[in-house]
Amino acid sequence: MKRIGLLTSGGDCQALNAAMRGVVKSILHGSDDVEIYGFLEGYKGLIYGNYKMLSSSDFSGILTKGGTILGSSRTPFKLMREPDENGLDKVEAMKHNYYKLNLDCLVILGGNGTHKTANLLRTEGLNVVTLPKTIDNDLWGTDMTFGFQSAVNIATDAIDCIHTTAASHGRVFIVEVMGHKVGWLTLNAGMAGGADIILIPEIPYDIKKVVKAIETRHKRGSRFTILAVAEGAISKEDAALSKKELKKKQEKRVYPSVSYQVAAEIQERSGLDVRVTVPGHTQRGGSPCPYDRVFASRLGSEAGKLIMKGEYGFMVGYKNREIVKVPLEDVAGKLKYVSPDATIIKEAKMLGISFGD
Repeated sequence: MKRIGLLTSGGDCQALNAAMRGVVKSILHGSDDVEIYGFLEGYKGLIYGNYKMLSSSDFSGILTKGGTILGSSRTPFKLMREPDENGLDKVEAMKHNYYKLNLDCLVILGGNGTHKTANLLRTEGLNVVTLPKTIDNDLWGTDMTFGFQSAVNIATDAIDCIHTTAASHGRVFIVEVMGHKVGWLTLNAGMAGGADIILIPEIPYDIKKVVKAIETRHKRGSRFTILAVAEGAISKEDAALSKKELKKKQEKRVYPSVSYQVAAEIQERSGLDVRVTVPGHTQRGGSPCPYDRVFASRLGSEAGKLIMKGEYGFMVGYKNREIVKVPLEDVAGKLKYVSPDATIIKEAKMLGISFGD
């Protein structure tokens, strides 16, 4: 008999359920002698032994369902080695619950922080297989993560909707897209939505050049300008500060986010009417798009195959249009950034998109 544990950790996104469904269906296709245990609310469930036994019927009808049927939570990796408020050793507690259920493998779906903890559990002797989940598409070792394309679609729809009102009123509109450290989501949604200016964390912007790009458009007869701004976009001045200096400056900021700061600076320098739209968590919500349903199902199926073969310690990733297995130790702690010299950036600039650099 195979005993498999499942958990989803970190921020939710579309296709988590589709991925888990793929894992379970592929395992059950190869053997009926399987027990599935779902840990509730991510690593919290594994730490405190909060789980439930699942049957094949639990995975029926969830292919198109957003969110996660197991619930999720953020349990920072940097706190994993610290005892909880009652002195509980979290790592030992996770190992205890793993062995108490006599699990053959733990399947973990998550992003960067989740993979750090997954690799920690691997080094502690647990059999682990992971799947790459994040709307940011920033996991190292895979060209694509599930949830990303669905989030791109939603952010693009927001930009599309802004186009008509921006054109009608002749305004400058900023659409703030999720992404604190990495700009893949903003870059793709911005290009897909026809944004004129795209600001991402990897390319610090000069507000003077941003305003110049807007004014150039106006001189050419364009009545409006749309900016796609990542929530982690940063000015060249701030990028030059040390982490300590930047943190101190951010503690004194008067704007709720960088988009509102950029809006105020544009308005002050140009006199133009500027509006900010923040789609926020809508980018994580709703039903997964068809691409993510297929992609997550494929990843889940390959994870199931690894489990049946007894191959552990891998993330199931996607490279050069093929599903691959990537050693967890190669993934943990690394982010896949947008290179300022990437081909897609050069192509965007050839289309006339400004990055404020």
